[in-house]
Formats: sequence, structure tokens, C-alpha cells
Amino acid sequence: MPPLESPQRAGDARGLEAPVERKRMLVISNPYATTVSERLKSLVVYALQGRYEVHAVDTEGRDHATQLCKEAAADGYDVVVAFGGDGTVNEAANGLAGSATALTALPGGATNVYCRMLGIPNDVVDATEHLLRAADAWQPRRLDLGSVNGRHFLFSSGFGLDAAVVRRVDAHPAAKARFRHWYYATAGLQTFAREYVVHPPRIDLDVGGETVRGVTALVQTGDPYTYFSGHPLHVAEDIALDDGTIAGALLKRSRPYDVPTVLARLFSTRRRVSKHRRVFEWHGRTHATCVSADGRPVPLQVDGDYIGDTVEARYEVLPGALTVLS
Repeated sequence: MPPLESPQRAGDARGLEAPVERKRMLVISNPYATTVSERLKSLVVYALQGRYEVHAVDTEGRDHATQLCKEAAADGYDVVVAFGGDGTVNEAANGLAGSATALTALPGGATNVYCRMLGIPNDVVDATEHLLRAADAWQPRRLDLGSVNGRHFLFSSGFGLDAAVVRRVDAHPAAKARFRHWYYATAGLQTFAREYVVHPPRIDLDVGGETVRGVTALVQTGDPYTYFSGHPLHVAEDIALDDGTIAGALLKRSRPYDVPTVLARLFSTRRRVSKHRRVFEWHGRTHATCVSADGRPVPLQVDGDYIGDTVEARYEVLPGALTVLS
């Protein structure tokens, strides 16, 4: 994010002609997000007031954004801006699912996957200008939501290794904010070595009438699965945010000589993860179920947030369940 030549840019934005009818906007900020500061939030709200009738509020804890969004939908707000990381955007989506109130986002986290997938700039100032322009066109669209055990997700969920990594990262928020994707990489190596080299969890995936056993499952509503330092990481194929399906992949085993070759494909621009001989890839489905084969609870994450351990993860897609402004 460019440092603050931004006040001038915000002033220029406010100088543009405002729409005849202002849309009501609620800005929900996570004060603990990686790049959100009080000064930056004030600047963003000031700029948005040039085109919208804006009310701003900070979240106060886990799931607070969900409650705020339910109230915003009931009050007839036109749009909610989730200003934070993907966890904040996920909570907002859970509050707006099925409503006419649109969700949009400003990048305030370390990765901002959903912002990138929607085509919203990853720079806060540019993203704010993007929302100012959207007030003129005003073309919300309906996108799919995934759901696992009743919890909605926007783009991805993991049952197994990647969720265990997220659990470890979320337990150290200061290191997460400071080292960002490099801390995820370190946590991934540590988690794999400690939990998946010897006696890893066993998972049975039931999808499309077929049952396959593995050690970790990934489920997506769109592509890519995530980003690493701006680089998109592709896992599932033939999936889009508005096609009414879910897709995913199952890693069949996690021996030390298998995982490095999977990771090499994950970062490759030519070789696909789905074609690895230890990966079972599926797409074009509306339901899938993952069950712990040995009864051990397995970590579960949605949109990069750890939500607990469970012995079963039931997935489905909710076509067009979310109104989105991008």
C-alpha cells in the first residue's frame, strides 16, 4: 500500500459528483487485522462518504461481524464493506447469506484471497477508489457460497493438514501479522513433520457415489485455492464462484517423498496438482462428505480460519446465496 499521498487521492475522490440517490453502506473494520489502523480507516470512511451514506463500526470479537451483518440486512442497508482479512469477510458473508444486502471488501489482511478473486485491488487506496466507481454502475451479482457443517465459506475449506497449519498460525497472531506467508510456510513444515509423517489422520471422502481414503481434503467454490506472496495456488479444476458446484482434492498419503512433489506442482505454472498420482481430484459436485476413518477429530478451516476439530465434515454448495458488489 502506498504511504499517504492517499489523503490527496481521497480528497480528489470526494470531489467527484455524487450519485443522486446515495446507497446506504456499513463499513465493518477488524481493528486487529494486519493493515488496518485507525488513521487508515478514517481516511477510507471519509473518501467513501463522497458517494455513499456511510456508517462505520469495529468488530469486538469472533463472530461479531456476522451479527452486525444480520442487523444490517434487517435494517435494509444496500452494501456492507468488510475491511479486514478473509476471516472478517467470511464472518460478514455468514451474516448476509440469503439477503439482498450486498457484500464487498477492502483488503486489510495478509492475503486477501476473496478481494483478489473478485478483482478488487490489493492496495487499500486503489480498492477504495474501485468502490467509489462501483456506486455509479451499481451492478451487484449473485455468487455461490460453500457450506460445511452449517458454516458458510466463500472460496475454500480444508479438513486435515492445511487446517492444522491454520490452527497453529492462528495461535500466534503477532507472528502471523509480522511474517505473513513465510510464517504459514514455517508452520506448514512443522505441522507436517510432527503430525503427518508418522500415523497421520485417515479420512474417507464420499463424493459422487465414490469413497476414497486419504489424509487431507480440500474443498473449493472457486479458483485459486489461495495465494502465496501474490502467487495463485491452484488445486481443484473447472470451478467458478458462480457455477453452482464445489470441487476439491484429496491427498491420499503424506509420506516424506510424496509431499515435496505435490508442493512443487502447487507452485508450478505448468504442472497440475490434480494430475499427481497421490491426489484424487473431483469437480462438478454439489455435496461431499469427509469422515475421520479412525475416529480421531480432524482440524477444519474455512477461508483460512480454524473453526475447530471434528470427526465429520459435510459439504454442500448454496448457489447464488450471496449478493456481492465488486
